[in-house]
Amino acid sequence: MIMYDSKIIELKWQRYWEDHKVFQATGDAGKPKLYVLDMFPYPSGYGLHVGHSRIYTASDVVSRYYRMRGFDVLHPMGWDAFGLPTENYAIKTGIKPQLSTKENITKIKHQMIAQGFSYDWSREINTTDPNYYKWTQWIFIKLFEKGLAYEADMPINWCPSCKTGLANEEVINGKCERCHTQVVRKKMRQWMLKITAYADKLLNGLPNLNWPEKIKKMQENWIGRSEGALIKFAISDSNELIEVFTTRTDTLFGATYIVLAPEHPLVSSVVTSEHKNEVELYVEASAKKSDLERAELQKKKTGVFTGSYAVNPVNDEKIPIWIADYVLMGYGTGAIMAVPAHDERDSDFANYYHLPVINVIEATDNNDGSTKTSIFSGRGRLIGSGIYNGLDSKAAMQKIIEDLGKRGLAEPKVNYRLRDWVFSRQRYWGEPIPIVHCPKCGNVAVPESELPLVLPDVEKYEPTGTGESPLAAVSDWVNTKCPKCGEPAKRETNTLPQWAGSSWYWLRFCDPYNDLEFAGNDKLKYWMPVDIYVGGAEHAVLHLLYGRFWQMFLHDEGYVSDSEPFKNLKSVGMVLANAYKDSFGKYIHYDDIRIDGDTAFNIKSGEKLTAEVDKMSKSKGNVVTPDLMIEKYSADTLRVYSMFMGPWGEMCSFDLNGIEGSARFLKKVEAINSKIVESLPDAETARIIAQSVIKVTEDIEKFQFNTAVSQLMILTNHLGTLKSVPKVSMEILIKLLSPVAPHLCEELWQDLGHDESILKSEWPTANVSDILTDEVEVVVQVNGKVRAKFTTHVGCSNDELIKLAKETPGINRYITDSVVKEIVVPDKLVNIVVKS
Repeated sequence: MIMYDSKIIELKWQRYWEDHKVFQATGDAGKPKLYVLDMFPYPSGYGLHVGHSRIYTASDVVSRYYRMRGFDVLHPMGWDAFGLPTENYAIKTGIKPQLSTKENITKIKHQMIAQGFSYDWSREINTTDPNYYKWTQWIFIKLFEKGLAYEADMPINWCPSCKTGLANEEVINGKCERCHTQVVRKKMRQWMLKITAYADKLLNGLPNLNWPEKIKKMQENWIGRSEGALIKFAISDSNELIEVFTTRTDTLFGATYIVLAPEHPLVSSVVTSEHKNEVELYVEASAKKSDLERAELQKKKTGVFTGSYAVNPVNDEKIPIWIADYVLMGYGTGAIMAVPAHDERDSDFANYYHLPVINVIEATDNNDGSTKTSIFSGRGRLIGSGIYNGLDSKAAMQKIIEDLGKRGLAEPKVNYRLRDWVFSRQRYWGEPIPIVHCPKCGNVAVPESELPLVLPDVEKYEPTGTGESPLAAVSDWVNTKCPKCGEPAKRETNTLPQWAGSSWYWLRFCDPYNDLEFAGNDKLKYWMPVDIYVGGAEHAVLHLLYGRFWQMFLHDEGYVSDSEPFKNLKSVGMVLANAYKDSFGKYIHYDDIRIDGDTAFNIKSGEKLTAEVDKMSKSKGNVVTPDLMIEKYSADTLRVYSMFMGPWGEMCSFDLNGIEGSARFLKKVEAINSKIVESLPDAETARIIAQSVIKVTEDIEKFQFNTAVSQLMILTNHLGTLKSVPKVSMEILIKLLSPVAPHLCEELWQDLGHDESILKSEWPTANVSDILTDEVEVVVQVNGKVRAKFTTHVGCSNDELIKLAKETPGINRYITDSVVKEIVVPDKLVNIVVKS
């Protein structure tokens, strides 16, 4: 029996693929096209771990599969290399970001090549390449010209120690996640993108996307469209008005107090002298909290009374004006009317501060939103509401808005949770913003002929602490002439955020070397949209929302044909890993662990180790790198296990015992090669082969990789029991396995006498007659209850079983409502779930 040296054959085939340009997309119109794209990584110094490998292996399996199906596959890779993560690594190591970025890219690219990923490296892009960010700057200028990029003073999270602004996600319990210094809120000049102008388009496009429903729902919630009214409350003994947005004008008679955000511009004018010190202290404390902390639903609500009162416009009752940090300036008007009888958050606040609670909505049989608590938050019939008593909520809302509108105190309004996008950073490592500030002409865009505006090389790239980018100190670069009037002017010294380069990169992959435009129209029409976009669920909202916004803008301006960039989205579940520790509770790194069956041992001491599943962490020694797994096993073993460890979209755990099993599986495949004969398969073998072709084909297309590998194991085990294995049977096994374990399969394919890469061969098709010999009775359930049975052949596909189940006589009378989903147990059962 031949046992292959994985290190030799993997390197051999990686060189073969590169030398023969096997993975280069051709743009051949004679073939169907498929654009498979990974969310490209930022090149941190840590490199890849096996969670990344799972993502990239999945897209690679699909790419290889479709190449064998005759598709012209575009599967590119590049680097999201600007931004905070890369700059922080440079500051930590003392290596310039230009150099550290290059080193990190080299490292990660080597890891990718070592795993056999079939990227078209001829299209490699890098967001820090001036030839790339020239077009990032160009798109920014187009946004600026349309009024969608503008300047504004915005409050940001500021770390006094790191001397920089922080994203909300970088603030933990009010402190900087890196240095644990208390964060403060600081108003600073920022560039903004008016993404809110596209709120409805972003929302309306979601139903047409073939994306996971939970991700579409997350985007819907992030946009947060709500219809309501703008209500004006007069401030008692003042000419000022407080504007409040509410979706529940039917509860106005139950409003017992007003709450302003600490940053609200009216705070200073409504606070009375006896409450001034208390209010100032509260506002100062609020400035040390992030928006995420302040909006946390479970946190204790705090507030302070201003001493002033507002007038409820529906009954002229005076109600107190409070300040509370759970109200944000970034949503609505920064002021709310509080109705504690019908809102749980308001109720908690009112109970703590002993404020009145007035019930004004009575539940009806068809109410649509009551909570399970004593707080009724649904719609119903009005009570305690004067002339509106007895009206249902919908009628009352319309009538109250109309009546207040006649007095100039209300108007219908659509509100969004989505805020305009803060689009500048006071950092060095980013694309220079292509704007010149002229005392005479104002903000002027850098002419297109002068793009790219290249980031100058500097010795000091650390944050300044002044609120300005380090670029502000580069006087030769900053001082320039106005492109309009020619008078002395200054360049913008803030830089673009990391999001800029990652908001359009899929377009550049279509035509990466075009110097005249970001991509040629013919190339964009051929390749776009992206057919399959693969990545982590952590990008479910921001990156995907931002990318859709840029794509829609470019579409509206006539630069691209598709308004949506990604046809299908495949988000992976989080990959955890076993952390191993000894009897003293010390964590043992994977380098020092030996697996024997289900037991792990410390190689150095021989001690038996215990395991716990957790997020990958350096301190726990369970950050598993592909390098280590390739060294211990092989790239193919890692690939097989990455696909086998669990369902694609669900959280799963990487453990050494599992990868040991994948290694044994590939050894079984190797062993079969020594039993090859020129003969035809027997009926049983033919049946299992046909079942395997159907199952693996269907599973790869549905991203059900774990069950595809499981079927390949079944086929391998069967062939392993045979004394001699027909060559044609082995060829089919190798073809089916090749997208998952390409190096070994290329070697086995060559051993069987083939000169060209296995990727040049055709994907096998099932001979249906081979699986018609056996019949099986399949049970049909509707909502879990047996309603019928039918007989068919063994090995029917899931889609075929569902079709036969729905066509079974008499089953239609049980499917009286829309079908929610179909559950299939192959060869046994179809359960049709309908709305109950």
